[in-house]
Amino acid sequence: MAALLMIFFFLVGGITVALFIGKVWWMPELISAHGAAVDHELVLTLIIAGIAFFLAQIMLGYFIWRFRAKGNERAAYWHESRKLEIFWTVVTAIVFIGLAIRGNKVWADYILSDVSSNALPIEVTAQQFAWNFRYAGPDGQFGRTSPSLIDDATGNFLGIDPNDAAGKDDITTQNIIAVPVNRPVLIILRTKDVTHSFFIPVMRLKQDAVPGMAIRVHFTAEKTGEYEVACAELCGMQHYKMRARLLVMQEAEFETWLKQRAGQ
Repeated sequence: MAALLMIFFFLVGGITVALFIGKVWWMPELISAHGAAVDHELVLTLIIAGIAFFLAQIMLGYFIWRFRAKGNERAAYWHESRKLEIFWTVVTAIVFIGLAIRGNKVWADYILSDVSSNALPIEVTAQQFAWNFRYAGPDGQFGRTSPSLIDDATGNFLGIDPNDAAGKDDITTQNIIAVPVNRPVLIILRTKDVTHSFFIPVMRLKQDAVPGMAIRVHFTAEKTGEYEVACAELCGMQHYKMRARLLVMQEAEFETWLKQRAGQ
């Protein structure tokens, strides 16, 4: 039995490493400019954790076999080694703190970096259970909104003031967002009700939408196509329905799409 358990733990460690090296059930395609640094940090973390996991399984299997019962031997134990416990605690702390510092730098370099002056601003407003997107019209300004003007029945999901001239050319969509490829996009993230989380896996972008706050994040898509936008925060019984489509288009195609939406 000891030999079988040893083989089992050896297989667990080996198969796990093989799945990692072979990138089985791996991350989705990367199409954002900033995502490479995120992926690099994640892979580094997985490598370190994977090495620790593999060695732990190998040692566990070996110890089960090495210290198996032989004949009428009675089990024995030894008291803890304070030096050994201090050693592995310090090493673990150094590794975790080092990863935290590196991860914080990756986060800061992305989130706190300046947004390009030609970035396309898009307001994203979450609600149970949909995503609302608003583009400024030809005047480049978003119209005034008020919670008292919100009327889902008439399609005024954002409460845009009809008396504000700046808002008359605003373009709104629900559950579909389009952006031009290779152009910075500035997202202004809000929520009408509970906390949601704006998640675009292919962009390596995930940001909570917090009630009462307008949170700014940005990204640059580097490949055209259609991708998923999801809510990554449990927000109610129909949370699973809260999905949108992201369309990454060539600039000319995007401008045509905007004009078509403006004419609806």
